[in-house]
Amino acid sequence: MARAKQFEEQLLVVSLRVSEATEEIFERTTNPKEIASSPSAPRNDTIASVLENSEEIYKALVIGTRDYAAKNGFKKVALGLSGGVDSALVACIACDAFGSENVTAISMPSRFNSKATRQDARVLAKNLKIDLKEIPIKRIFASYLKTMAPYFSGFPADITEENIQARIRGNILMAMANKFGGLILTTGNKSEMAVGYCTLYGDMSGGYAVIKDVFKTKVYELARFRNSMSKEPLIPKSTLLRAPSAELRANQTDEETLGSYEDLDKILIAYIENHASPQDMVAAGMEAKLVAKTIRLVDMNEYKRRQAPPGVKITPCAFGKDWRLPITNGYKK
Repeated sequence: MARAKQFEEQLLVVSLRVSEATEEIFERTTNPKEIASSPSAPRNDTIASVLENSEEIYKALVIGTRDYAAKNGFKKVALGLSGGVDSALVACIACDAFGSENVTAISMPSRFNSKATRQDARVLAKNLKIDLKEIPIKRIFASYLKTMAPYFSGFPADITEENIQARIRGNILMAMANKFGGLILTTGNKSEMAVGYCTLYGDMSGGYAVIKDVFKTKVYELARFRNSMSKEPLIPKSTLLRAPSAELRANQTDEETLGSYEDLDKILIAYIENHASPQDMVAAGMEAKLVAKTIRLVDMNEYKRRQAPPGVKITPCAFGKDWRLPITNGYKK
């Protein structure tokens, strides 16, 4: 009968001409077409159209981020800009929510960051007209390694050194927030949060997780949608075509650890959103070993998700109040 605009402030006045005939219709049916065809049905001039999926989600992310910041007293935000698609999308959302003049991006390259990703970060910052600060972490990382060398001697490099880099970046972001004010936006997506492909006190450091309820495949869809909203694409094409990587070691790609995001997200959606069993997923054509591995990773990384910043909910089952998995239990599948 009436529909206000989605994710916009609007006062919609609806006039109802109630009669016995109308009451009878309401009692026997909830079909809006039958109600509208009644002679005494309400007449309203304004019915907003329903947004398409990507636009609906994007606007939800913008207003959710803006409201959280504004209603908690933040006027400015900052984020780490890596040159990857996740931080690119968050930067776009931040600009649409707060205006470019209130967004600061911080690039923190190490010796593992490619020239291509560094250049993409610069191009995006220029396109968005946001302040970009480049703070290399090579020397800081080298100092860490030198300090720990007596204790790490004889042990090969592993995830320890990768996490050190992520935590250096988290420290820099929080230092900037403490010194200059503003809210730090984290850039991790739901796929990463689900399987623990994130670092506590590293890339999880911040005050608000904008896309924590957005799967990686949906991140790409939203990035392309945002590009379609502008005369010229804001997010560089190379960002969308490059194989995703945390760039914490040489020649690293996400697929080495997680498999393809297309396959991973199908399993995650089945397990988290639809509560499907492993047997159901395998019967649906999903690879049995990947199903078992993914479920194990989801279950064992609940402790990380409990320590993550809050974020916008856009799916039926967001991590938090919608997802009740014990952190500690002796049960093993």
